Amino acid sequence: MSGRAESDTVPGTADPETAAAPETAAEHDTAAEQDGDAEDHHRQDARRARWTAAGAGAALTLAGLAAALLRLARSTPAFVPAAYAGGAAVCAAAAVLGSRGRTRRALWLLIAGVMVMALGDQFD
Repeated sequence: MSGRAESDTVPGTADPETAAAPETAAEHDTAAEQDGDAEDHHRQDARRARWTAAGAGAALTLAGLAAALLRLARSTPAFVPAAYAGGAAVCAAAAVLGSRGRTRRALWLLIAGVMVMALGDQFD
């Protein structure tokens, strides 16, 4: 045993009976349609990701602002409403980035914004 594969490794020396037949026009059109479907699916996924990032950022922004206003009405340290407002500002930036297609960065900003709000909640 020489350790070499049993198939031909030199280009152009394949058995002509087992070689693949050239693609017909109908097969070519079907392949092009499948590529178009894949592109359309990719666009829909990207659009869905943008809407999700923008929507989650907007929802968390509103929640953070509402929590900041509620904490201002009570006698809490000034750090608490400031943390909620700061976290809401970070989430608003994430919503803007998400709507522009920067969904990975938006996700990390959403996580950071919620962490800032949670930190403010710890001092409440």
